[in-house]
Amino acid sequence: MSIIVFGSINIDLVATTPRLPIAGETILGKDFFKIPGGKGANQAVALAKLEIPTHMMGRVGADSFGVELVENLQLAGVQTENIFIDETVNSGVAIIIVDNTGENQIVVIPGANGRVNQEDIERLSDLLPTASLLLLQLEIPINAVLAAAKAAKEANIQVILDPAPAKGNLPDELYPLVDIITPNEVEAAQLVGFPVDNQESAIKAAKVLLQRGVKCAIVKLGAKGVVCATAEETFFVPAFPVHAVDTVAAGDAFNGGLAAALFTGLSLHQAIIWGSAAGALAATKLGAQTSLPDKLTFDYFLEERGVGSEPV
Repeated sequence: MSIIVFGSINIDLVATTPRLPIAGETILGKDFFKIPGGKGANQAVALAKLEIPTHMMGRVGADSFGVELVENLQLAGVQTENIFIDETVNSGVAIIIVDNTGENQIVVIPGANGRVNQEDIERLSDLLPTASLLLLQLEIPINAVLAAAKAAKEANIQVILDPAPAKGNLPDELYPLVDIITPNEVEAAQLVGFPVDNQESAIKAAKVLLQRGVKCAIVKLGAKGVVCATAEETFFVPAFPVHAVDTVAAGDAFNGGLAAALFTGLSLHQAIIWGSAAGALAATKLGAQTSLPDKLTFDYFLEERGVGSEPV
């Protein structure tokens, strides 16, 4: 069995600055990096680096970025035979500015990611019987996300949706197809229509998402921890304190850790601890896929903090 990640594959063009510019302002940056990214690809690499069998499904352009992106996934251990090379468009690009505190601003140009369509869904349907989990995000067309979730549900495959980038108008029919939804504060607020900035408002938001049909709502509050709600229970998991350098892929690392734990047979509570640990580790390094922890680093991080990595 394996995990399938169906979503975006981007190249990240990253500039570091002392602070984020305001509208209309030009400021001098410090460094520039070209790093493989895309929320889908990030989550696939997060899983593969934790030694989980992982298939990436999506599209890249027939350009040098596309070649680089596929090769990087392969180097991380991701299965890439189901990535389609689209000769009609460029590969996806994300332009990212990161300040001294690790905060960021991101502009995404979808490119090939925006062309994901029914042909990709058909290839996904063929692969689903080999998987136990499907990870989705919102950097590909929403119709493709909805169709993928439907296909997974028909195949009795668990669906984890990272509703990022934030959208406030997800189709009502998508929610009941989602087993676990994992918004951060901004995304949760966009989905439910009220501010989400602490445990109380996160619990309220999670319960709204449950009412819409998801089976489990996990609201990530960054350094303030994680709230989880299901029909049976609601609980809070504190964050692991670290010195944040760059939070770009922390959410993707969280989903990778979460899915890896569930694939391994751990409980939901343990899975959120795994997600929190992976996210914390990713925030300590610059870049997207370059910041994702390998299994040795991850296991040591958990062991050092007295958190087990085996099912209980």
